[in-house]
Amino acid sequence: MLVTSAGTVLFVHVNSYQLWVYKPAGTYQPAWQPTITTYPANCVVGGTYTVTGTQFNGFTQGAAFGDDAQSATNYPLVQITNNATGHKFFARTHDHSTMAVATGNLVTLTSFDILPTSAGTEFGDSTMVVIANGIPSKPVGIIVEQ
Repeated sequence: MLVTSAGTVLFVHVNSYQLWVYKPAGTYQPAWQPTITTYPANCVVGGTYTVTGTQFNGFTQGAAFGDDAQSATNYPLVQITNNATGHKFFARTHDHSTMAVATGNLVTLTSFDILPTSAGTEFGDSTMVVIANGIPSKPVGIIVEQ
């Protein structure tokens, strides 16, 4: 099982070509959302940046299926959406200040790399969210530059 960035759960059965997707009814509680407190307003493609906030690691380590499979999702994802095209891109996150879950009001941080244009990242006015366990923060405005 894998919790996706959209909040669905992907289930793959061992020794099978079948996949199942579970889409929960309803939505998350607003109190569960990660919050962004500091972030770079301007980013250059290929650069490394830091974002700080709360609840970047969500409330759970992920999904488990007996003793067969476990998939951790207690790490922050950084997603950038280009305002002009609506295209979404994921930055590479690393060097998290913690991997603990349910950190409450503790301010945590993660570093992220804006991937080169060969990976598809588009320039211009954009929004950025941090996603933990499929729950996105409120978006913040950034500018992605060459």
